[in-house]
Amino acid sequence: MIHRVHRENRAVRILDVAAGAGRYVIETIREVPQVPIAATLRDNKKENVEAARALARESGLTNVRAEIGDAFNASTLAAAEPLATIGIVSGLCELFPSNDAVSKSLRGLAAALEPGGYLIYTNQPWHPQIEFIGHVLRNREGERWIMRRRTTAEIDELVRAAGFEKIDMEIDEWGMFSVSVARNVDRALRA
Repeated sequence: MIHRVHRENRAVRILDVAAGAGRYVIETIREVPQVPIAATLRDNKKENVEAARALARESGLTNVRAEIGDAFNASTLAAAEPLATIGIVSGLCELFPSNDAVSKSLRGLAAALEPGGYLIYTNQPWHPQIEFIGHVLRNREGERWIMRRRTTAEIDELVRAAGFEKIDMEIDEWGMFSVSVARNVDRALRA
């Protein structure tokens, strides 16, 4: 997506709404030094934001901003400045069972993206160890971690209802993980 946005003669501005420590975005930026990129990495945990800042500093990147943010607060997402050309929501949707919360996040992200901007989103429609994970691991609230699997059609419909048009998808050979790209097409649905 970085090269595509750059080829479109648009500024590459990334907004990751639940970046964790931001490692994959920071590593990606480092891999394309010839393209000017600005990134805002948000997370709701202070320790993740501090880790992202430290990694950006260690990498010599001055164009990466890490900040506290709630991926489900549509109004604060919509207030992001400047508007991003690439939005990322990765590894988040399966953590929350409510389609309302995911829809709110996607609408906020649509408002934070330029018209024609791209959304990169992940999904986990299936996992062979879902029961094991639920019995062994704990979520951020300390409760059993029961992942919310969504079919590809379900997550794509949530993305479409937020004002995006899906344009591409890749999925692993087992059908467990997918990465999709959608284009921001409908400003009328802004949060």
